[in-house]
Amino acid sequence: MIRFEQTFMNFLLQHQEKHNRTYHFLILMDAMINAARHIQHYYLTGALKGNLGLSGAVNVQDEDVMQMDQIAQEITIHYLKSSGRVIHAVSEESDEIIQINPEGGRYFVYFDPLDGSSNIPHGLPVGFMFGIAKRNLDGPEDGHLRPGKDYIAAGMFVIPTGTFTLGLKEAGTWRFHIDETMTFVRPTRMVLPEDTKTWELSFNASNRYTYAERVQKWIMENESKYAFRYLGALAGDFHRVLTNGGMFMYPAIVNHPNPKKNRPEGKLRLMYEGAVVAFMCREAGGTAVNEEGIPILDIQPSKHHQRTALYVGSKKLVEDVATVLRKKG
Repeated sequence: MIRFEQTFMNFLLQHQEKHNRTYHFLILMDAMINAARHIQHYYLTGALKGNLGLSGAVNVQDEDVMQMDQIAQEITIHYLKSSGRVIHAVSEESDEIIQINPEGGRYFVYFDPLDGSSNIPHGLPVGFMFGIAKRNLDGPEDGHLRPGKDYIAAGMFVIPTGTFTLGLKEAGTWRFHIDETMTFVRPTRMVLPEDTKTWELSFNASNRYTYAERVQKWIMENESKYAFRYLGALAGDFHRVLTNGGMFMYPAIVNHPNPKKNRPEGKLRLMYEGAVVAFMCREAGGTAVNEEGIPILDIQPSKHHQRTALYVGSKKLVEDVATVLRKKG
């Protein structure tokens, strides 16, 4: 007996019709899906084609750029342009805002074409992450710097595992799996589990003594309660947290032996990393805060490559550490 799965595009078409929304978002998401498929193909064949090494360039974050970073960037920009629906985009791999269709576009797209670049040489999972905000259709446009609470959708592809997770504003977070025809199918609503037996704690343990003392103390008092998992790619680590519950944390670095390596504002990027997972997490019943315990989705960006600390996951656990973060001294 053949089993027929509901496709992502069929799911999204029904969603748009149910909420009496236009098909412009469908066209944009078709472009995102096509970009993800092509990035996945290049990643799967990267070792054979010699695409998994360094490109020799350094990006705006002062990080070495992998060849796959550049390939993923080029692919994504191509499909965003082909959609005709994007005003401009913000990417980790571009110093400037990328102008695409300022006159006729309807959406802003903020994306990291390949999250977790240190995993690339080893063929380990990486992520393609994005957030989408809509332009002001009722009056003058007020700019591209939107807080996460203004996103209408945020998602991530975990490559090469073939999973796609999408949060839709006030409509839940959904996961899809790629089938043998490279089609994303089987929508499954994601809800963070309340049973603490499955919860995991995810953070870079090698940095623990560089965190603020109150964060170090919280870790020492709580880490034994949960399983510890850390992949080294936000998309992959958050993928696990979304399934099993718990918390991913990337605290500010303030006590590094080399002061030049301190990151008091945090290391992750707000618009295309922190706000993306925070949005998906909220739609799955969780929450996310920064180093001051402020909800990530409430932060108004002041620059397009703004950094942030991040604590994201099950509401009870995140709110517990947020209470500690809000204490001064």
